[in-house]
Amino acid sequence: MATTKKTTTKKKRRSTKKKLVIVESPTKAKTIQKYLGRTYRVIASKGHVRDLPKSKMGVDVEHDYAPHYISIRGKGETIKELKSEAKKARNVYLASDPDREGESIAWHLSHLLGLKSEDKNRVAFHEITKDAVKEAFKHPREIDMNLVDAQQARRVLDRLVGYSISPLLWKKVKKGLSAGRVQSIALWLIIKREREIKDFVPTEYWTIDADMKKDSDAFKASFYGLNGKKTELGNNDEVKAVLDKFDKKKPFDVTNVVKKQRRRRPQPPFTTSTMQQDANVKLNFKTGKTMMVAQQLYEGINIGKEGNQGLITYMRTDSTRISVLAKHEASELIHEKYGASYAAIKPIKGKLPEGAQDAHEAIRPTSVKRTPASLKQYLTNDQYKLYNLIWCRFVASQMTSAVLDTMTVDMDQNGVVFRANGSKLNFQGFLKVYNKGKEKDNILPDLANGDQVVMTKNNPDQHFTQPPARYSEAKLIRTLEENGVGRPSTYAPTLGTIQRRYYVKLVGRKFEPTELGEIVNSIIEEYFPDIVNIEFTADLENNLDEIEEAKQDWVKVVDKYFTPFEKEVKNAEKNMEDVQIKDEPAGYNCEVCGAPMVIKMGRYGKFYACSRFPDCRNTEAIVKKIGVSCPKCKEGDVIERKSKKNRIFYGCSRYPKCDFVTWDKPIGRNCPKDGNFLVEKKIKGGTQVICPNGDYEEDVQK
Repeated sequence: MATTKKTTTKKKRRSTKKKLVIVESPTKAKTIQKYLGRTYRVIASKGHVRDLPKSKMGVDVEHDYAPHYISIRGKGETIKELKSEAKKARNVYLASDPDREGESIAWHLSHLLGLKSEDKNRVAFHEITKDAVKEAFKHPREIDMNLVDAQQARRVLDRLVGYSISPLLWKKVKKGLSAGRVQSIALWLIIKREREIKDFVPTEYWTIDADMKKDSDAFKASFYGLNGKKTELGNNDEVKAVLDKFDKKKPFDVTNVVKKQRRRRPQPPFTTSTMQQDANVKLNFKTGKTMMVAQQLYEGINIGKEGNQGLITYMRTDSTRISVLAKHEASELIHEKYGASYAAIKPIKGKLPEGAQDAHEAIRPTSVKRTPASLKQYLTNDQYKLYNLIWCRFVASQMTSAVLDTMTVDMDQNGVVFRANGSKLNFQGFLKVYNKGKEKDNILPDLANGDQVVMTKNNPDQHFTQPPARYSEAKLIRTLEENGVGRPSTYAPTLGTIQRRYYVKLVGRKFEPTELGEIVNSIIEEYFPDIVNIEFTADLENNLDEIEEAKQDWVKVVDKYFTPFEKEVKNAEKNMEDVQIKDEPAGYNCEVCGAPMVIKMGRYGKFYACSRFPDCRNTEAIVKKIGVSCPKCKEGDVIERKSKKNRIFYGCSRYPKCDFVTWDKPIGRNCPKDGNFLVEKKIKGGTQVICPNGDYEEDVQK
């Protein structure tokens, strides 16, 4: 029997090598991996992998400011994994964030992994959605060295400034101090405002409010002027002179009625700074928290069946531009949800700040169809609040203006003019979605020229002009942006640094300089005036932008700035005198050795320490008593403390023996209903005394 010989044909095995994609964060990696599929492997570099050394300047001033980069300590395992995966990969793509910082990370990765500079391995996308990511991978490009050089110039300059001034502060003032470029401007603005407050001289002025009536319709009016001219009242004598000119019992003649329609236009969608400002004002988010939550929304959130999805576009931008597709999607939603009358034919177009790059879109939802309500179950409370703010701002920017009917009425008797202003919201427009709560109807009765009204009551009131307000985070960011200082990525770290170094502190959500901040600022003002020169710093920012646009060479920009600065450093080294921060007597003796205790200035504020330091190292925190005994143990005092996040709370001075603690300030009275201690709670518009058990509350005190 013949045997059949089996023949085997060798099939070519398909390459199992995958394409490697490197991003910054594990969350971003997880989201993008889902979009790209099995032929790709997406891993995270976990931020920067190379930087200037911490132990020395790391910049060769004599040779074109050449930076000496080293692998960041603690990144060894990550770098080892990246190199191992790159060797196994068919192709390597660098998909860090689409800005200078991201381009710099891609360049450093390229150097570490030995990738060719001419390789088109850089992939950038403005939003982490399936379509945006896949489209970006169709068009990889070379690393943009103009972006890299702009970032490198900023990094080198910041290092030259910081590592030149800081040793001087260590030597002349105290160890642990440091100074930087943008943060010095921020500190200077806060201190300048504090000086304006201290130098402010109040000016007296008076107002006269009145209750008016036409038939049964009552309304409010205020003194406007004499004989048709606006008149300011500077003192009580002038008020009396006005009151003597008219007879309260006689009617006032309506002499002028002006009715108008006023349109209030929506604001453009968020840029980084406007998002930080609104989140601070509306959500009470600190700038760092806003950026952290925005990063989470950008990188991707698991939203059920759809898995990880990037919910907003890139959150570091100074542009208000919106893509055509996003506008179309928003218009569809507005037509369906609110009606055609609410959809703007030509949506608002924001004015770009000077120096803005317009490289990205504004901050917006990646899909406006993902309403805040539909995502609420998948988001944390903070994520929901910020997403809702971004979504509402974007949708409102694509809506029609609000229309208000306004009415101004002048009433005259013997040349004394009172004026009433009224308004009524005629059409909500964008306010239906993004209402700041400022528009309140103040409806006046139907008045016409020749009508008569009577005054039922007048109330003269003395006032004094108020000093300028201290900066909040929102106001400080706005001021920095208006002056061209810093860029979207710098505001959060700048504000964080000046607080962390205890140069300023937040009191009631407003910045106040510390004694340490005042000392550092005075030295910088005297010896390094260019650093706190807003025009000089803004000009530098514009030069960095021109490096990005290939209009300037980065080495020349650094040299232009550093050459005069280096002379200032040498002058300071020669002429700066030692600054003595004198210890204040604490008024009691050390419980360890019996020597007098003193108040010392530390990196995080003042504290009690033994005057025999370093021989005796006894220290104590400075506590603030509020004049109330502990409601729990009755023995200790209630003292003001601060949490790790710098939030004030109240506890017993006998802690840990007594664990009494509360966020609200006890007032030393007990609840008349259940005998529990009462607290003073800060609410919008004032403070209110309440019982923590919720059974009792008193009237709000403004």
